[in-house]
Amino acid sequence: MSTLEEKFRELDERNREALLGGGKERIEKQHLAGKLTARERLDLLLDSGSFVEIDKLVKHRCTDFGMDNNKIAGDGIVSGYGKIDGRLVFVFAQDFTVFGGTLGRANADKIIKVMDMAMKMGAPVIGLNDSGGARIQEGVQSLAGYSDIFHLNVKASGVIPQISAILGPCAGGAVYSPALTDFIVMTKESSYMFVTGPDVIKTVTHENVTKEELGGAMTHNSKSGVAHLVGENDESTMMMIRELTGFLPSNNMEDPPEKPFTDDINREDEKLQTLVPVDPNKPYDMMVIIESVVDDNNFFEIMPHYAKNIITGFARLAGKPVGIVANQPAILAGVLDISSSLKAARFVRFCDAFNIPLVTILDVPGFLPGTNQEFGGIIKHGAKLLYAFSEATVPKITLITRKAYGGAYGVMSSKHIGADVNLAYPTAEIAVMGPEGAVNIIFRHKISDRDKTAAVNDYREAFANPYKAAELGYIDEVIHPRETRKKLIGGLEMSQNKSVPGPSRKHGNIPL
Repeated sequence: MSTLEEKFRELDERNREALLGGGKERIEKQHLAGKLTARERLDLLLDSGSFVEIDKLVKHRCTDFGMDNNKIAGDGIVSGYGKIDGRLVFVFAQDFTVFGGTLGRANADKIIKVMDMAMKMGAPVIGLNDSGGARIQEGVQSLAGYSDIFHLNVKASGVIPQISAILGPCAGGAVYSPALTDFIVMTKESSYMFVTGPDVIKTVTHENVTKEELGGAMTHNSKSGVAHLVGENDESTMMMIRELTGFLPSNNMEDPPEKPFTDDINREDEKLQTLVPVDPNKPYDMMVIIESVVDDNNFFEIMPHYAKNIITGFARLAGKPVGIVANQPAILAGVLDISSSLKAARFVRFCDAFNIPLVTILDVPGFLPGTNQEFGGIIKHGAKLLYAFSEATVPKITLITRKAYGGAYGVMSSKHIGADVNLAYPTAEIAVMGPEGAVNIIFRHKISDRDKTAAVNDYREAFANPYKAAELGYIDEVIHPRETRKKLIGGLEMSQNKSVPGPSRKHGNIPL
């Protein structure tokens, strides 16, 4: 019969074995590849000493292909819960040192347990992905594990924030769980995602492409729009996730976390008075307005490398998180196209799901013309942004700095689709289209060049300003640009208890 001391010794030995994962040699190999281990990543992500591991001693139950002679405690997933800035989060980290981090039935169940707990406790779930994909030896059990996780991702969507970090390979079915989550963060040198790899593509389509070109971090951050953020390495990626969670509520029934602030609510910025050029064809940087008005000039941009003609991201105003959507006149004149509509629509829907007020800043000449856009479905994709803004019931504050033309005016959180406060600078131009285009249509074939110039000037005087819209009540207030910060904060304070009962329905049918 074992003594008490022997029982404790056995516990310690089993724990030591689990902490080593695939062993020292494989840990060294992971470090040589420029990557941290699953446990090292969790140490960086979570508050010091807060991690509580569960299912540390789980082992797979596979007996095929000699797997019954190769069992490692933890089975390639480190899972549990901890805190970020003192707030509860649930986590799982794939351990590449154990069977290449492949997913089998046992470690799929570990992820499912963590996600179930996160839903019950109302806390975010963060997945650190570094995996060779499905564990082939387990066949359909591995596929079943993936599909069970997908199903939970969908159930959790809009209920708790879900964040995925891609820190190594992520291929085949493994990409769909991250794709279902709210945010994907990739590491610049060591991560990639694709459904089919370069070898399969070469066989089927005869294209030659590297893993980096096909599914590297910058490919998905700048071309495909699959990923939202990119970190230089594991360390900076964990810090990004920590900062991101600071803007998010723990679940959809809570408000986002407020922070103490010292930035004066009534602070004015004189440089904004002259930032927007009188000439409507001259660009300027919308980021200057955003950073000027938010608390401590701190703006956390989401998808900074994709569809740069629109800006999305989080900031605080008077200590309270807000989501900001703004046209960027310095890129493609701030026009709306397929990519920018998709980027903004998904961001707006996330903010609405998690009670984060929306601040929208407009300078938009319209939708991008061209066969590529029309054949690509700009009507359908632009409608997604319209749907998202119209559907959103959080406080919505809109500011027009310059152009607000045509359908793009209506789409970008206008008064007509439910914005609570609509502000404009004196430089705002709210019209069906620009003066030249309007005159060409109104006086088609009926006016000389000299008279046309006068007609353009007359149209500009009459319509290229915010006052027609203000007379009709579509703009609540025309403001001095220097007052932007206090006016935005005032609007948010007024609308903070907003309640919008909707019609009874299962769900709407967004134009996908």
